[in-house]
Amino acid sequence: IRDEIAKPNIGDSEYRKFMPFLLTVFFFILTCNFLGLIPYGSTATGNVSVTAGLALSAFFAIQIGGIIHNGFFGYFKGLVPHGLPFPITVLMIPIEIIGLLAKPFALCIRLFVNMTAGHVIILALLGLIFLFKAYAVALVAVPFSLAIYVLEIFVGLVQAYIFTILSAVFIGMAVHQEH
Repeated sequence: IRDEIAKPNIGDSEYRKFMPFLLTVFFFILTCNFLGLIPYGSTATGNVSVTAGLALSAFFAIQIGGIIHNGFFGYFKGLVPHGLPFPITVLMIPIEIIGLLAKPFALCIRLFVNMTAGHVIILALLGLIFLFKAYAVALVAVPFSLAIYVLEIFVGLVQAYIFTILSAVFIGMAVHQEH
């Protein structure tokens, strides 16, 4: 996480401040995703409230990182590009505010949907057995369900990585606004 996510996206001088946050988010999501693979279990990241809490914490990390590095007024002044005509500047301010809110929303929904989708597909495949009440359907549905289950292990790893890397990218964008 340090060498592949934090350093390249946040920068060599600033990444150490955000390592505890990035590591915590990564391992929390990874643990929740794997706990959800236990039979009769449920993944915490399949609950939109949990993913919204994670996205909210990422939002605050992004804003605090940008404010600490650029100063309060410098950070918000840097959101709108310099040298634009006044009417376009007025138009850009709400667009940038929407952009600030869209980043954590995308983090929240992406994690929630991806972690819920695998469970729904497995339940739908197994539900076909009861719907058709045939052993022939079970011979197809059970192997496909097992394949999706193995795929969910991979998806759990990937989603923890994606949430962490996007958080680091957004923090890097807030810290280094000149890029």
